[in-house]
Amino acid sequence: MELKLYNSLTRSKEVFEPADPERVTMYNCGPTVYSYAHIGNARAAVVADVLFRVLRHIYGEENVVYARNITDVDDKIIAAATEQGVDITEITEKYARIYNEDLAALNCLMPTVQPKATDNIGGMIAIISKLIEDGFAYESDGHVFFDVSKFDDYGKLSGNTLDALRKGERVGEGEVARKKNSADFVLWKPEMNGVGWDAPFGFGRPGWHIECSAMAKETLGETIDIHCGGVDLKFPHHENEIAQSECAHGKTMARYWVHNEFLNMGSEKMSKSLGNVQLVHDLLEKWDGEVIRLALLKAHYRSELIWTEELLQESKAQLDGWYRFLNDTMSFEVSKEFIERHVASLKHHTLDLVGREPIIHALCNDLMTPTLIAFISQMESGGRLSLRIISEQPDNAPQLAQLVIFRKLMNEGADILGLLQKDPDDWFKSGVTDELEALCKEYDAVRDQAVAAKEAGDKAKMGEMFKQSDQIRDQIAEAGFIIETGPNGSELRRK
Repeated sequence: MELKLYNSLTRSKEVFEPADPERVTMYNCGPTVYSYAHIGNARAAVVADVLFRVLRHIYGEENVVYARNITDVDDKIIAAATEQGVDITEITEKYARIYNEDLAALNCLMPTVQPKATDNIGGMIAIISKLIEDGFAYESDGHVFFDVSKFDDYGKLSGNTLDALRKGERVGEGEVARKKNSADFVLWKPEMNGVGWDAPFGFGRPGWHIECSAMAKETLGETIDIHCGGVDLKFPHHENEIAQSECAHGKTMARYWVHNEFLNMGSEKMSKSLGNVQLVHDLLEKWDGEVIRLALLKAHYRSELIWTEELLQESKAQLDGWYRFLNDTMSFEVSKEFIERHVASLKHHTLDLVGREPIIHALCNDLMTPTLIAFISQMESGGRLSLRIISEQPDNAPQLAQLVIFRKLMNEGADILGLLQKDPDDWFKSGVTDELEALCKEYDAVRDQAVAAKEAGDKAKMGEMFKQSDQIRDQIAEAGFIIETGPNGSELRRK
């Protein structure tokens, strides 16, 4: 099965060929854990998760090694710990846990390995020492800088030239006076508020870029197959990773670079300065994680995604429809032999898919998630048509065979996207609060009083109680739920 990916390094779509099909390696830049992740961070994680699922589908789960790091030492982390008077681990462990919980709610699989920066300081020091020894880095006033003029290929990923970079200092990389070139970037800095590690070049802490190079090497090797991340990391972070890794190891760092585009908040990009940052943690208080995940996958990963409330509402409605179809067809089960015997008799049959895998092909074309989402909806529509025919013709075996195929393909497509992971019944009951449960019980009690009044011939009481029950039902409906009454009492389900 041929997987094609757009390689940011070559600026072209290429057939993916791993160096070793029995150990496919993939690295994705994880969070700096000093606060909650925003929805832009989630898009990068979800895109990488889909690619991870596709690679596991093609090469086998045991043959794909996916590393997503935790950056748990950073100036912002140290500053927050100092301000709060706590050790940095108290902050990093809290937000690393929340990050993993939030991504789990979005149905992201845990990576094969999740290295922490603080567990790999020794590897960072070793790489920096090698770069100094080979003349690619230099010490200056307690800092160590990478000399970009010594790497001829600097800029090959982002397209930035050294001439353009020399015109201004990189923000946050130290004073120009400490550098040979204004574009040089920091590998090691002096300790900050007592946080640091012993190194041959002084007690201090690592720069951001060297952290990922060391963690990628430690977990995956000196050359990895795929490096993922948001387009905002292409420069300077990924460019600097390439420079320091390739100069230290004399090898290509990553053979394929996969970058997802920005989120667009209606008319502008999301940024702290504009005050339009949306946190995953906050969104999960209102929306199911699968709704957020589907919304993130509705645009191709290399296109800007316009993030709106309407997009989330549309995604919820779509998932409701899919789950409702699965719920409506749960009782229809037939054997593979039954399908093969009856489906061929359908005229103009276009679903000769038994034993084949049409699902994966959309994702093998550079992760075309919108195409697969449309396919799933087509399967739902086709399945509902078959369901209507079966309701009128219960003995229509070919339509039953086709219905089961539609449902099977729908489930397979959703599964590789990380969707439809819940039981339909649980989906429609999710979000029921204690307050709504109390209203549901009150509804039953009021209805019981109405029935009792009717049997007693008290029409006034009956009318009053039925009116009250209608008001409770309307209140529940405003919250997005309906009441279903059965022999054991009423239950709430989402509309």
